[in-house]
Amino acid sequence: MTSVLLTGFEPFGGERVNPSWQAVSLLTGRRRDAVAVELPCVFSRSLVALRDAIDEYRPELVICVGQAGGRPDVTPERVAINLIDARIPDNAGSQPVDVPVIPGGPNAYFTTLPVKACVAGIKGAGLPASVSHTAGTYVCNQVFYGLMHLLDNDFPGVRGGFVHVPYTPEQAARTTSPSLAVHRAAEALGIIVDTALSVTEDLSTPAGTLH
Repeated sequence: MTSVLLTGFEPFGGERVNPSWQAVSLLTGRRRDAVAVELPCVFSRSLVALRDAIDEYRPELVICVGQAGGRPDVTPERVAINLIDARIPDNAGSQPVDVPVIPGGPNAYFTTLPVKACVAGIKGAGLPASVSHTAGTYVCNQVFYGLMHLLDNDFPGVRGGFVHVPYTPEQAARTTSPSLAVHRAAEALGIIVDTALSVTEDLSTPAGTLH
């Protein structure tokens, strides 16, 4: 059984690359206990692809990764909300506004990753990191919420969460945004994986749902 499933996204919003997919691909190429799956940046398909991957690999840990252009840090996300409010269309041209990820689902889910311990580990390696309290309202948050809903209802005992990584230097060169090299993002994700496999409870971080 695969221990860890990592997912990244295809490029979106006019970008030619997505550092989330680049980083998880690089990381899983170095680990025997992990696999990477690329998710579509499409509201109608992302959660189907995620569930198919969990069904196929049966991991004990799932870490979904997305791009957060403008952020300087690798940011483990703490909470996913039951809301889609797309600022731009997805890759299929869909732009849902003010709709739930899961109709009738809880207002929010907390991650089951030890986010504070993960951040401490990343910083200890000299890499930029901070805990984030918002995954936005686009496909990243949809996948984060959908993941936690799946784990809570259909895959008991499997832990998971979501992490955002910054732009690559090549992407940031066209803007004034901060950036992080893909190999550094992969290193940070590796620390998150190792920390999550060894630390099962993050002190002072609540787990579960918000109703």
